[in-house]
This record gives sequence, structure tokens and C-alpha cells, in this order.
Amino acid sequence: MAYVNSRRLSKSAPSGVGLLFFCLLPLAARIHLQDSASLESGSTLFARVIANQQKSEVLLDQYERVQRIERRRPGGDPVDTKFLRLFPVGTGVEKIPLSLDGKPEDSESYRSDIEKLEKYLAWVVSDGAPQKEAYAKAERKRKERFDLIEATNQAFRFTFEGKEMRGDRQMLRYSMTPNSDYRPTSRNTTLFTKVRGTIWVDEQSSQLAKVEGSITEDVSLALFLAKVFKGSQFMQERYEIAPGVWEPTFEQFDFDGRKFISSFSIHERTFYSDYKRVGPPKEAQEVVRAELSKLQAAQPSR
Repeated sequence: MAYVNSRRLSKSAPSGVGLLFFCLLPLAARIHLQDSASLESGSTLFARVIANQQKSEVLLDQYERVQRIERRRPGGDPVDTKFLRLFPVGTGVEKIPLSLDGKPEDSESYRSDIEKLEKYLAWVVSDGAPQKEAYAKAERKRKERFDLIEATNQAFRFTFEGKEMRGDRQMLRYSMTPNSDYRPTSRNTTLFTKVRGTIWVDEQSSQLAKVEGSITEDVSLALFLAKVFKGSQFMQERYEIAPGVWEPTFEQFDFDGRKFISSFSIHERTFYSDYKRVGPPKEAQEVVRAELSKLQAAQPSR
């Protein structure tokens, strides 16, 4: 019987404006470099940034990390904070609650979560039809996202604005504006016409280091049953978490809108830390088994 875990969510399935945000992350590949003759050709940078983004996408499936989510009032202090351990399982990400200090809880509940994680990994590494379908589903969602990313090639124009330092790294900064000649082909790509922003590319590595943007017109979602208002903002920062591996370390959403007849406000800051490579599911299974053995050994005998 297939193992099912309701908290196992694919990282490839954001929706609405969230989907737009995740599709904007690799846009550094579509920059226009005619503003500076001293910079390398756009086609060369295009190829390298795209390759880097695809590599980061694949490698993220081999790294666990700690996620801290702060829900906030506009301009105020956090009203709710939670920590989650994100563990890749090949077909998505397992989300395991942590204590308020971001550490594993010494509790029966945490041990139970690790046991479920180990069982799912044992299932997913088996060679059967259900497992193949689970991987195929995850791959289809990845392809959908890449298709949207490809659409951004026509949807936006990027203009070089200058160089600036982030720590000891030099960044190339570009403005991001909608292409007036672009004609959306779906509801999701229509969102591209309502976003402006800025991206930063690490000059040395050709990695996307930061993206921030704002909604320039109200955006209708869910068959017009919901709307995100003009002025809503998002951003993400990325750093090198291992040699040659760049992944998100910080995200922020400030969205206001309406759902049915009620207003909503989403103001969240998300931090990612403690990246550790666990490898593909077969290797990750051994990592989890070792942790489970320690937890069971530390459990008081009855």
C-alpha cells in the first residue's frame, strides 16, 4: 500500500502571485547588456545563468534546511513565528515542525515525524508503478515552471543600471520592466504584465543574487474570486551555501487584497538556514536512519 503523508508538499506548486514570484527568480538570464560595452555578451551570460539556475534547482532537491517563517503586521513586530525542517524526498519536501528555537523537539511527536520520513523514503526508493508516477508528477510540475520561465524571455526587458557591492562580492544591477510587445498566452503569464522590479547578478559567478518586485496593477486570481492589490511587493535573496551552490536564504511577501468580500493581508518574512546536503533519496534514507537510531537509543526504556 502506498505511503501517504499529508504534509509532504512539492516545492514546485506555488499558485497565483506566488507562482509568478518563483518564476521570476531565474530572470537574470534574459538581461539586455547593450548598456555597457565592457560587459560580456548577453548570449554568453544567458547560457551560464540558465545553467546555474537549473543546477540550483536540481541541487536544492539534495539539501535539507531550516525554515523560519515570521508573520507580521504591516511595519510591525512578528505576531507568529514557526520553524520547520525542510527535508527533500525526491518527489517533494517533507515539512517537520521544530521547537521555537529552531531545534528538533525532544518529544514523541518529533520521533514520530522522523519515523514517517524514513518510511516514505523507503517507499520512494522502491521501483514500482506508484513511485514512478510520483516522480513523473513532480517532473511535470517542474516542467510547468520552466515553461513559465521561458515565457519571461518575451515578457520582460532588463536594463543594466550599474554595479554595487554586497559584502565582498560585486553585483550587476538591472531594472525589470514589462515588454509592451508581449502578448500573454495564459492567465498566469498575464501576471507578467503587472510587475516591475530589480534583479542583482553576482558578477563573478553569474548567479542570481537578489530579486525584488512590486505589483503595478490589481491582479485577479482564482477565476476572479480573489484579487491582489496594486503595490503588493516581494523579494528574495540568494547566497552561496556551498562551493558553487546558490540557494535562497531570505524571502519577503507583503501582499494585500480581497477574497470574496473579505480583505486579507499577508506580510511574511522567511529565512532559510542550516543547509546540509543529504543527497538523493537513497542517500537521504541512510541519513534519516542514522538519526532515528540515535533518537531511539536516547528514548527512556519502559
